[in-house]
Amino acid sequence: MIRSLCLVYIFIFSFASVLDAQEQQQVRTRMNPELRRRALDIEINARVLTAEQDVIWDEHERRIAIPGSPVGIRLVGSNLIVSVQFTPIIQRQGNVLVAQGQIWIEEPGIGVSYYTSIQTIPMEFNEPIYFFPLGASDSKIEIIVTVSPYRDAAAGETGAATENENQ
Repeated sequence: MIRSLCLVYIFIFSFASVLDAQEQQQVRTRMNPELRRRALDIEINARVLTAEQDVIWDEHERRIAIPGSPVGIRLVGSNLIVSVQFTPIIQRQGNVLVAQGQIWIEEPGIGVSYYTSIQTIPMEFNEPIYFFPLGASDSKIEIIVTVSPYRDAAAGETGAATENENQ
């Protein structure tokens, strides 16, 4: 597949998220009690793998979000850009993680191709969700997302009120 061949040319990746670490600290400090009670901790681990499944690049980020608000990441290579937003939704009938992806690939002799996807993935707290922006059959890039109730260790408070309280 052409997308597989394009990954061979990826040399430099950068990992960007919606908020940087300093902004995240400010959010923790300013968060009002009602938001803190509903807050979620989103852990994102993005990896690039070789054909033999060896990890050649690994980046780990942790973000705070309120249900319904997206957390985004961007992976940038020499011929590939992957932009994904994850939106946790907490409901009585079951929690879901909405993953919206956009991919730009420069393919030799063809030009730039654009792909987009949206997936609604059932979610349980503290369980990893594997997301493959290029598809499961081409799993050279994988993003692992784990959503947990926010825990403010300094205040001894736990976020993400029970589902019954949220509805």
